[in-house]
Amino acid sequence: MDQNYPWLEKHLLGKPGAAKEFHQDFQCDRFLVGGKMFAMRGHDRDGRPILTLKLDPGRGEDLRSRYGDIAPGYYMNKLHWNSLFLGGAVPDDIVRGMIDESYSIVFLSLPKKTQMTIRPMTPTA
Repeated sequence: MDQNYPWLEKHLLGKPGAAKEFHQDFQCDRFLVGGKMFAMRGHDRDGRPILTLKLDPGRGEDLRSRYGDIAPGYYMNKLHWNSLFLGGAVPDDIVRGMIDESYSIVFLSLPKKTQMTIRPMTPTA
């Protein structure tokens, strides 16, 4: 499914506290942090594999204007969520940046106590 991005799942699951679950109703994989979704990998109505990520609205709009393989989120809030066609040609660094931003937005929306259980503060010298 991720032929153009063979590193994709490893990057998604490499985030602190990341977990993967299969959502039976939508036939998709959801990637969660603290119980909240930061990425969803599935298919659009035409059967094309997609990855849907949460981005700052301005950033999402900019990326959609620059890359034809990024569209408003499929079956999601189109202001905050963006779908990347996995058979496309968006550069790896852009895709990694999108994943990192989505994870960060969702992680920072978690209660501080939950954040601390996922990524405890380390003392500085």
